[in-house]
Amino acid sequence: MKAAVSWWDLAGSAQTIDSLRDYLREEGVEPWERVHGMRLKFWISDRETNRWGAIMLWDATADLTAPMPPNRAAELIGYPPTVRILTDVEAIVEGIHAGQSDDRGLAFGPVRNPS
Repeated sequence: MKAAVSWWDLAGSAQTIDSLRDYLREEGVEPWERVHGMRLKFWISDRETNRWGAIMLWDATADLTAPMPPNRAAELIGYPPTVRILTDVEAIVEGIHAGQSDDRGLAFGPVRNPS
């Protein structure tokens, strides 16, 4: 299994965490639901450092050269990720939880006006 991490420093972009969250809500998540070999993708943000990114887990047999949905985040942000790494996954574990989560993340929570 492989993990891919893409992380942008938004300091040089007109995009914000809030505008990128809107993008996820409106169009960004759905195209990734049909990617073969991808186990999981989650988008991350850090308001304190003004960073935005994504982490993807891939099956060991996934063809990472196969066509993927367009990298709209890079298009919107205006430049490629500040950091991009592909690593081996040594282990995965899930903790005790209530099953399927209804919590899909902040992009799908109540819409808030930025303060």
